[in-house]
Amino acid sequence: MPRKSKGARLQLRAPRYDGAGNLTHRATWIIRDGSKYVGTGCAEYEVERAERALRDYIAVKYQPKRKEQDIESIPIADVLSIFIDDRPDLYVDNPDKKKYLGRMKRLRDFWGPLMLSDVTKSKCNEYAKSRGNHGGARRDLEDLRSAISHHAEEGFHRGVVKVKLPKKGLPRDRWLTRDEAANLIWTCWRAREIQTVHRGPLKGQKIETEKRPLRHLARFIVIGIYSGTRAGAIASASPLAAIGRSFVDLERGVYYRRPQGRAETNKRQPPMPIPPRLLAHLRRWQARGIISRHFVEYNGQPVLSVKTAFKRAVDLAKLGKGVSPHTLRHTAATWLMLNGTDVWQAAGYLGMSVKTLLDVYGHHHPDHLRDAVSKITAKPSGRSAKDQKRTRTNISTFVKS
Repeated sequence: MPRKSKGARLQLRAPRYDGAGNLTHRATWIIRDGSKYVGTGCAEYEVERAERALRDYIAVKYQPKRKEQDIESIPIADVLSIFIDDRPDLYVDNPDKKKYLGRMKRLRDFWGPLMLSDVTKSKCNEYAKSRGNHGGARRDLEDLRSAISHHAEEGFHRGVVKVKLPKKGLPRDRWLTRDEAANLIWTCWRAREIQTVHRGPLKGQKIETEKRPLRHLARFIVIGIYSGTRAGAIASASPLAAIGRSFVDLERGVYYRRPQGRAETNKRQPPMPIPPRLLAHLRRWQARGIISRHFVEYNGQPVLSVKTAFKRAVDLAKLGKGVSPHTLRHTAATWLMLNGTDVWQAAGYLGMSVKTLLDVYGHHHPDHLRDAVSKITAKPSGRSAKDQKRTRTNISTFVKS
């Protein structure tokens, strides 16, 4: 009876010597797959690189079935794999790629061994409980739902599969006042790098250097507050049009927020006219050579994420908890409402639906419930003066009591 193959695995090939004892081939890692041997080009000490080569080999070797099947015979790992392979925007400069693949890994770790028919309400609740983070679990399961929908649209399975999502959390209403925003920007602009002295008479002491590690974040904040754009589109904003970048047309004054080459999603990112004050900043940064390819650069390189720097800036500015890069979008929406902007204009500018704008930020608008306020104390029509006087007397008596 033939022995069962152990599958693809790494094996260290021993060094080889010639007849005189001279080394001819160093020890290297190879991939052994049954009777097949595949070289990795990795030396004995390059273990991590060899493991990556093995993962890539397995990924290329195994291709999920792309044909119609019953949901009882389709591994969820195949559904997720097809969903990832069919996303063209993952192969360009996508700042969200790392977070997206992280969500896919969590889903694969939990759901991978299960079949598509195992997606039930109780199993979704179990995943949400194991995830711990309520909002994070909902975001992960939204991706699972999208992967299953894509699989169905391609005609690869029969049957209905429903993903039960946890309830949405309450929307965050933390926004910055103009004083807080100014304080945060100036904190980023003036902050200096602090280093510890390792030798000499000042050894062990912390001193300020002339390096300004948060100035790129000041530019990020200015763009975020004036445009209300999501963090990823700010990070990829560039004065040069290219695949994977959000193009800022400084000549025409238009910000094309959706990166070129990326498909449209529910997170709408329509083009927007750039406010004159922001446009002046953007032109000045380019004219003075402060930026080259991106408006948010650190040491000449684009910044994919500002979370760590933003947290440090918030601590230095003493703004308290609940302030994140997304707070800048909340701030832009709130300021538009406080200034009485037409809701359709504001929604189009921010790239969100009118319903979301009214549900989350509508109470900041000066016209919010104004008609109800003006009429609550108005004299009702069709009633005699005697009845109206009796009603006012009863209300006054109740309030005084």
